[in-house]
Amino acid sequence: MNVTIEAMEIPEVKLITPDVFEDHRGYFTEAYHERALAEQGVDARFVQINESGSARNVVRGLHFQWDPPMGKLMRVTSGAAFIVAVDIRHNSPTLGRWVGIEASRENRRQIYAPASFARGLCVLSEFATVEYLCTGHYNGACESGIRWNDPEIGIEWPVTDPILSDRDRDAQTLRDWLAKDVSKVFSA
Repeated sequence: MNVTIEAMEIPEVKLITPDVFEDHRGYFTEAYHERALAEQGVDARFVQINESGSARNVVRGLHFQWDPPMGKLMRVTSGAAFIVAVDIRHNSPTLGRWVGIEASRENRRQIYAPASFARGLCVLSEFATVEYLCTGHYNGACESGIRWNDPEIGIEWPVTDPILSDRDRDAQTLRDWLAKDVSKVFSA
């Protein structure tokens, strides 16, 4: 697999861009190759693949899971989305900072964020399908979220009036999460 992996402003979060081979028939790409990613520092074992489909202006997140810890490799398979990761680690020099990318079926950019990051997305096209390769199996008893527009984080979302689930609209702030004992599972 020929792939470019770049550390983002928060080095634990990686921007991954696989090579694409195109000809008169269409294209071919290796969307995931364990050894190639491990050789470049993304040494994660994925155990579950999730997919979401959403309309324009839907914001999902900021979600995370602590038991089992769930890192995610996210890519857009149709349409376009703005994907973000937020550092939620106690004692981290980048606690509360975020990074984001525009990912689309056309640019094939992916983002990997370890379990100690909350992730979210905003759909930019009429509809988008997002695939998540996850490092842990889903456990609803040990997952949570941070409010998408927490002012202490200050994500610059490309939408002013998002479509949200009740869960995301009513999510806690980062400060609320960090005040809980369980939050210490994520430390730098």
